[in-house]
Amino acid sequence: MSDPNTLKNCIVWADIPVKDLDRAAGFYRDVLALGVHREESGPTPFCVFQHDQGNGGCLVLQPGDVSASGMLTYFNVDGRIREALALVEAKGGHVLQPLHGIGPHGFRAVILDSEGNRIALHSQVDA
Repeated sequence: MSDPNTLKNCIVWADIPVKDLDRAAGFYRDVLALGVHREESGPTPFCVFQHDQGNGGCLVLQPGDVSASGMLTYFNVDGRIREALALVEAKGGHVLQPLHGIGPHGFRAVILDSEGNRIALHSQVDA
């Protein structure tokens, strides 16, 4: 986590529990159009989101913690939310709330990822 992220953002990192690490990595790589790389440090492998220019997070193998309720994390797909949504079902996810405006805060869609976690896709524009 870099200092600019720690100082300027309220959320600096997210651990996302998954049931199948490779499946989840493919889902997030394709839907978010973001690099996801596997790390083997320590006893349990995990996958880290590319985050050289912003906040980051990782996928951790914790099947018992996967949840379709609780805290909702928004992922940035600015300018390509429709493209991202088109990939959700094909990559094993499910759309819970289709694309909709959230006032002056842009647009979002709420989905279940390939593992069953509820997340939001966010864009400032409906594109």
